[in-house]
Amino acid sequence: MSTINFILNGKPATAETGNTILDAARAAGYSIPTFCHREDLKPFASCFVCAVEVEGRRTLVPSCSTEVLEGMVVNTENERVKRARKTCLDLLLSDHVGDCQGPCMTSCPAGIDIPGFINHIAEGRDREALELIKNNMPLAGCLGRVCTRPCEDACRRQLVEDPIAICQLKRFAADQAEENSWDMVPEQLPSTGKKVAVVGAGPAGLSAAYYLQMFGVDCTVFDAHEAPGGMIRYGIPSYRLPRNVIDQEVEIIEKLGARFEYNTVLGKDITFPQLQRKYDAVFLGIGAQKASGMRTPGEELEGVRSGIEFLGAVSRNESLPIGNRVVVVGGGNTAIDAARTALRLGAERVTILYRRAREQMPAWNEEIEDALKEGVMLETLAAPIRIEKSKNGLALTCIRMELGKPDASGRRSPLPIEGSEYTIEVDEIIAAIGQNIDSSMLLDLEVTSWGSIVADEQTGQTKMKNVFAGGDCVTGADIAVNAVAAGRRAAFSIKQFLQGEPVVGDPKMYNHSMGKLDEVPPAVFEQFNPQERTAMPRLAPKQRAGGFDEVEVGFTPEQARSEAARCMECGCRDAHECALRDFATRFGASAERFTGDKRTYRRDDSHAVLVYEEHKCIQCGCCVRACDELLKSPCLGFAGRGFEARVKPALDRRLALINDEELPKVAEYCPVGALTLKTDAVATLKPGAFLTSKGEL
Repeated sequence: MSTINFILNGKPATAETGNTILDAARAAGYSIPTFCHREDLKPFASCFVCAVEVEGRRTLVPSCSTEVLEGMVVNTENERVKRARKTCLDLLLSDHVGDCQGPCMTSCPAGIDIPGFINHIAEGRDREALELIKNNMPLAGCLGRVCTRPCEDACRRQLVEDPIAICQLKRFAADQAEENSWDMVPEQLPSTGKKVAVVGAGPAGLSAAYYLQMFGVDCTVFDAHEAPGGMIRYGIPSYRLPRNVIDQEVEIIEKLGARFEYNTVLGKDITFPQLQRKYDAVFLGIGAQKASGMRTPGEELEGVRSGIEFLGAVSRNESLPIGNRVVVVGGGNTAIDAARTALRLGAERVTILYRRAREQMPAWNEEIEDALKEGVMLETLAAPIRIEKSKNGLALTCIRMELGKPDASGRRSPLPIEGSEYTIEVDEIIAAIGQNIDSSMLLDLEVTSWGSIVADEQTGQTKMKNVFAGGDCVTGADIAVNAVAAGRRAAFSIKQFLQGEPVVGDPKMYNHSMGKLDEVPPAVFEQFNPQERTAMPRLAPKQRAGGFDEVEVGFTPEQARSEAARCMECGCRDAHECALRDFATRFGASAERFTGDKRTYRRDDSHAVLVYEEHKCIQCGCCVRACDELLKSPCLGFAGRGFEARVKPALDRRLALINDEELPKVAEYCPVGALTLKTDAVATLKPGAFLTSKGEL
């Protein structure tokens, strides 16, 4: 066979006679995307995503069907080619109906494979479930108890009745490790010889240390407190998060090799220059543990303290003395925690004072209900205006409020009602109205006007290239799962920095979505019958009085299996094999560029083995040609023309009516997950190893 000489991307190249440009480019080490091309099928040239530029030709040509000619000048990577490929992908995505990952997974800041671990629990594979969770979340037991559950807010099961109890199932998987004495210390990469200082043993710092140790990086964790956990220990009562749960999960980080130095304050016991001299990089996860003031005259008086100060003191001493009449100012979870804690310490009357209506309280409704059942009183539309000493304690003067127009938060602004002042006698006042960052020790770092550290959102890298930061010290007071996610992202970035690589963090894959809850086609959820959400077993209110025993006692295995079985398994089984997702990520494609009518959701799972989701099909024709050329059977074919063209079973029958034993083989020819096997694993990440979002060690 003769050899052809040509120019490929500006360099001399050779190919054999009859080779296509695609063949020659791949042989030379260039990657050209394709959908419709298969080595064992005839060229089809339908998707045009493999288009390349040939000098002298006005238009781009499909590389999969264009033969190389002597002297041809080909470019497979210039900007014109890239733009064309992106346009092709944008068009395909604009007509694509489906999810790469379930909405629960994409709304989880830590990116936990929620459909995957829930399926494991439903099938009785509890250890595999926990391994899958820990790919992205080292504090499964802690966050399974205290996370604010953004995943459940996005869960589509609520279109049927109620969202899946995702966090409580996460807690169940973590509880099984303790009950069964599992060794959950993960595998580690070989030591890099590098050392990192992690400042702060809260969720962000613990997460960073966990993953860095797995990367073979030696970590020393410094914390100002006497024990690990940060705000999940010193800001959340033990009746919600038992301290042994924190200790057990930190113990795993210690077994990975991390060293902890407590009672060590940055700026006092250690300084930035010292850390930078001794360590190759520094991660700051110092949180936001400085309480916001009420800006009320008299708040400096004895008997007035912050919610953070109060909960921290109780965390150290659960027999802390307290007065009989306690008022807690605020409407968030910290206020609820403080009020319920005051009752447990023996206060006779505990009142939460909130300036807006109950419906506007940021605290979980479930926590508010628990507080009321336990005896906490709630007084809304009232705000403190003055605190004074009195004969019997403190005199708290308040004013009634009314709701005005919405403010920047979207909530109606509370406005004082003139002449509505009133005074109550109290023993203690706990102000739980917010937290700030103490940036006084961050002398050389750039901070915002709020005192938060300026760091890259994706990588956590600060202006000082070897210093990274994440969690509340960057975002301001936020939920714990965001801090865990920030620590994980920073671990990737620090590893890249230490290896001299570009610091990009953990790259995110493209994720397609059917849309918000009100945009989901009814056919997606109408197939499910309502089934009541499994209620978490709890101590009765009378059993809680005077003690800090955990209120939620956990699911039994039977309850966990029943609840997990409610999962609708949103997301695509081929999420990590999908060529459309891969190329969309590579070329920065978007589903929003082109608008117009989209495919109708249509799922056929009538076949014993095969599932066809027509709404995901990209018309590449691979399955049609496989049936025709390889199976010699017209099982599938094109119906309609133009934008209305669809791949359908013969005579538009249900798959179950096609009598061909070879039919399931065509699933391997689908590049996007429109054709899958029922035996394909639901889990989109592989359990048992530390993975990136792409599923790679």
